[in-house]
Amino acid sequence: MKKENMKKDGLVKYSSDNPNPIDKYVGSRIRLRRTLLGYSQEKLADALGITFQQVQKYENATNRVGASRLHDISQVLGVSVSYFYDGLNVDKDSASVSLDMVAETKSLGLDVSKVMESKETLKLIRYYYSISNDALRQRAYDLIKAMSQENFEEE
Repeated sequence: MKKENMKKDGLVKYSSDNPNPIDKYVGSRIRLRRTLLGYSQEKLADALGITFQQVQKYENATNRVGASRLHDISQVLGVSVSYFYDGLNVDKDSASVSLDMVAETKSLGLDVSKVMESKETLKLIRYYYSISNDALRQRAYDLIKAMSQENFEEE
């Protein structure tokens, strides 16, 4: 960690240029849920009574999301507040945040945070779960798995 980012007490100083990794994670989860529901930033902002720019700032971790605002967001997006922390793994020594699947994706040369935030990934997830027929959804899964260059072990 850079010395200019350290406080006198040894804790990391976060700013809009150096956002807290947890704030970045929460912002990415807001974006994920919003996108899966097909909501624009403007639609979410209108429901919350704020500007779409403020939603952008939350999603990019430029601005921190307060507890009451996170509660409001959870209500609009139809999830519990804990949803925004699901999958969060904090390494206290490095203050880094990772997803459980980071090790798997690194072996493929992928950056999981970029993959999970891409519009293509979010649309794929949304389309996949919009298939209401369970058997058809399983066939789509099997097709994608068969077309994949990698053969992953089933969990």
